[in-house]
Amino acid sequence: MRQTLGEKQASERRACRVLGQPRRTQRYQARKADDEPALVRDMLELVRRHPRYGYRRIWVLLKREGWLVNRKRIWRLWKQEGLKVPQNKHKKRRLGLAENGGIRLASSGKDGIWAMDFVFDATADGRSLKWLTLVDEFTRECLALEVSRQFKAVDVIDVLRELIAIRGMPAYIRCDNGPEFIAQAVKTWLKISQIGTLYIEPGSPWQNGYAESFNSKLRDELPAVEIFETLRQARALAVQWRLEYNHRRPHSSLGYMTPAAFAASLAEPPVATLPTAQQAKKELVLS
Repeated sequence: MRQTLGEKQASERRACRVLGQPRRTQRYQARKADDEPALVRDMLELVRRHPRYGYRRIWVLLKREGWLVNRKRIWRLWKQEGLKVPQNKHKKRRLGLAENGGIRLASSGKDGIWAMDFVFDATADGRSLKWLTLVDEFTRECLALEVSRQFKAVDVIDVLRELIAIRGMPAYIRCDNGPEFIAQAVKTWLKISQIGTLYIEPGSPWQNGYAESFNSKLRDELPAVEIFETLRQARALAVQWRLEYNHRRPHSSLGYMTPAAFAASLAEPPVATLPTAQQAKKELVLS
């Protein structure tokens, strides 16, 4: 019996010598860390709450909750649990070359350029929903997320005026050629407010890249996963999602800071006094 055991040990020693492998690796048994069950539980809870987040954002949220864990460990547990964010395939399109596009004219600071756009959805009864989105291209903040059945030019003016009275005036607003944005009332109001307009080329949404990027996140994390029974419910969820996006959601282009935290580190612009929609309408008549 001893001879057999000795032959086995010698065989193991010889094999390890030939392969250049330490013998201790043959006897190593992986041991789970004591905190791993709790870590996996918290990770899965975050994945349940944010099903469209990848492992990097989940890692940042775990660190924010007090976990001293590196990214590689979260990646290992992510693969171990079989987690995966489905990737939607999109056709590629050449970048536009319009002077007002995001490639040619980029924002250089907070409130330099605001990107404005619409997102469309519907309530459970089939009636349309229209989401007005407004994003600061530099800080990535969602400045406004308004939901209604329809928007008129005066509604766009009211949203802008209320926001600017609180936050301050942007240098430019970038948007497409939708009728609500190119209405003469909106153009006149922006002109007398001394806010520049950057209208992209018709049929070229990629030139408004920051708005399109934000809209894709919005669609992916709210309309695609929620059934809105009423307009009131959609508005309530929009407020909740906007707060989550600005104050909780790590943004990869900001070094995984939240947009609100990044914006707080920048100097605040002066608050502007702006004309009302009625004054803009009066100026339009006089002109």
